Amino acid sequence: MNTFIFAIGFLLIGLGLPAEAKQFKTDCEVVRALRQNGFPENQLRDWVCLIRSESSLKTHATNRNKNGSTDYGLFQINSRYWCGQGRVGGDCKVKCESLIDDNIADDSRCAKLIFKRHGFNAWYGWQSKCRGKALPNISKC
Repeated sequence: MNTFIFAIGFLLIGLGLPAEAKQFKTDCEVVRALRQNGFPENQLRDWVCLIRSESSLKTHATNRNKNGSTDYGLFQINSRYWCGQGRVGGDCKVKCESLIDDNIADDSRCAKLIFKRHGFNAWYGWQSKCRGKALPNISKC
């Protein structure tokens, strides 16, 4: 049985499919993950709002864009500029497919680089659903 489970896991990884993905259940769960990955406390409400609007708290989210690029993971990181499809690449020097597993460390590093260059305006979800609007209350987190 263990050999079978190992073989299935190996097959999923070999196909580039996420062996494990995570659906965060609460904003506080997201806040804990963001804190563990070094996001500034004074930006957490914006990041939670962004993640809600971009991926619905799913690490395995992908969305195909009209221009042929794809957005990956919790932060919906775009393949045209930031990651390489099927290879390490983009400005974040990361494989896009690595952004759809339950480990958000590489996603976080890339999201922080995007933010450093463009601020929250890099994400259309943040622009339309968070900018100038009531942000999530994370005071109990």
